[in-house]
Amino acid sequence: MTLCKVLAYVLICAASLLLAQSEPVELYPKVSLPFRFIAYGDTRFTDPRNTDASNPSVRQALVQAIADAHPAFISIGGDIAYRGDDVNDWKIWNTETAVWRENKIPVYPALGNHDLYGDQKVALANYFQRFPDLQNNRYYSVRAANTLLMVLDSSLDETSGPQGQWMAHEMDTLPSDVDFVCLVLHHPPYTESSDEAAGGGHSARHPEQTLAQMLEERQRRTRARFVVFAGHVHNYERDEHNGVTYFVTGGGGARPYMVPRKPGDPLFGKAVNYHYLLVEVDRGKMKITMNRLELAEGKASWTTPDSVEITAPKAMPAKTGK
Repeated sequence: MTLCKVLAYVLICAASLLLAQSEPVELYPKVSLPFRFIAYGDTRFTDPRNTDASNPSVRQALVQAIADAHPAFISIGGDIAYRGDDVNDWKIWNTETAVWRENKIPVYPALGNHDLYGDQKVALANYFQRFPDLQNNRYYSVRAANTLLMVLDSSLDETSGPQGQWMAHEMDTLPSDVDFVCLVLHHPPYTESSDEAAGGGHSARHPEQTLAQMLEERQRRTRARFVVFAGHVHNYERDEHNGVTYFVTGGGGARPYMVPRKPGDPLFGKAVNYHYLLVEVDRGKMKITMNRLELAEGKASWTTPDSVEITAPKAMPAKTGK
């Protein structure tokens, strides 16, 4: 083997190690009760001239409104960039979200399919360069006061393999002072959207349906409440199944997908739903409010058509010996 080939092999091995999943990192932002955070996704940062992939005015209005909300942190459920392997898309991210860094607001992302678009090694390198605290972890946890965020990579199976084993261990060893477990991932376990929908859409996939079954079975024997934030469908949905609350929050700017709605739905008659979720957390309760954006002649109009409060039962007092 020539020296050049040896060097090339070493570089490839080094790159592979760099992008490999290490022991999942645990992040601990400095927060105390009460606190608030933002959940949203499907921003698709890209050249502002590409208005088919994403709406740059919407992206920018949402970014500024989120900064103005002064959250403890921001959770993004994937598809941050339009093409993950395009460094120019990430440069747009750098420019348009500068206000978050100026205000020192941490961002905890989940990987979406667009973040892995193209050459996956290049895409992951671009991604981890923007989020060095992840230490090259594709899935990880965030502990914030009484809340645990488990951020998953839905390009991998969520309930099997190393990711599934890690998640099961986290849930089996859940601290008694955790009131809420928020799972953040890109693909939704429940949605009214469909792969066959006119104008685009996505059906729920089998891996996420399996994840939902596992969560709902665990919820029956877990005091902490499970809340799921997903994206992929470029709209808003809220469902509750067997004690678990599910959100589709994919209104970050990507080209909208239509979702069929029934009378009584707070968004009945509203096809396009750009938005972010404000999550307000206190002891034993979590309030989640949809902040919906409409832009008319460049002017932002905000409404809050949907909200829900989730409560966790009080922890049982520890038993003491006689």
